[in-house]
Amino acid sequence: MIERNPILTFFAHLVLIIGVLIVAFPVYITFIASTHTMQEVVQVPMPLLPGTETWNNYKIALFGGREGTGTHAPVGHMMLVSLVTALTIAIGKIAISLLSAFAIVYFRFPFRMTVFWAIFVTLMLPVEVRILPTYKVVSDLGLLNSYTGLTVPLIASATATFLFRQFFLTVPDELTEASRMDGASPMRFFFDVLLPLSKTSMAALFVIQFIYGWNQYLWPLLVTTEENMYPVVIGIKQMISGGDSQTEWNIVMATAILAMLPPALVVMLMQKWFVKGLVDTEK
Repeated sequence: MIERNPILTFFAHLVLIIGVLIVAFPVYITFIASTHTMQEVVQVPMPLLPGTETWNNYKIALFGGREGTGTHAPVGHMMLVSLVTALTIAIGKIAISLLSAFAIVYFRFPFRMTVFWAIFVTLMLPVEVRILPTYKVVSDLGLLNSYTGLTVPLIASATATFLFRQFFLTVPDELTEASRMDGASPMRFFFDVLLPLSKTSMAALFVIQFIYGWNQYLWPLLVTTEENMYPVVIGIKQMISGGDSQTEWNIVMATAILAMLPPALVVMLMQKWFVKGLVDTEK
């Protein structure tokens, strides 16, 4: 039995509150800056209460109409590009990893473990390491400024393959034997048995991979040169002027708030499945 100590409970809550404030304060400042005019944002000290330009700033950010330097692409279109990219990467990683793990665990073929370890070793080769040859292949295939070029090089995932393999190894052999006795084909066994058992793991991986795809910066920076293919993370960078040009920080901050909404929404909507997929032991 755990003894409840009022003093320890107080300090535990105090630490949690301080942690929340540290994380939330920059987000609050970003939101406040997105509700003021550019002149009010750059003044010292900046106002700490909401302003009157909220609707106008978010309207300009979403639908375009900026007057400063940098990209003038509507943030709404950038968010659509980011959404398509993130969904394709997340769903593609899960689908390929499921099939790869299924083949490695349930099929007997020459050099099966060699193939698995070859996939596993790629964990040491992130995109940043193989960025130049990958860019060369994408460029030679004419896939620059396309959804294919943005997503296909990022779809394969050794981590997800490893996680699904470890999960499949915990599936009782009796299920496999029962499916074989019922005359189920390998793919029938995959769709009717393994996929339903993998729902929580798939949900947890979807959240992680969606955020990974949404926050991609380096790869889109290389393969996109046209404004209509900028994801929102690249758009924020392109809005920030260099040199003596004046940055419209109120619009930039409004864009940053809009860019945070989809990942936060995915985490909130799938929080239950995400936590269950990470800690559930009743496999």
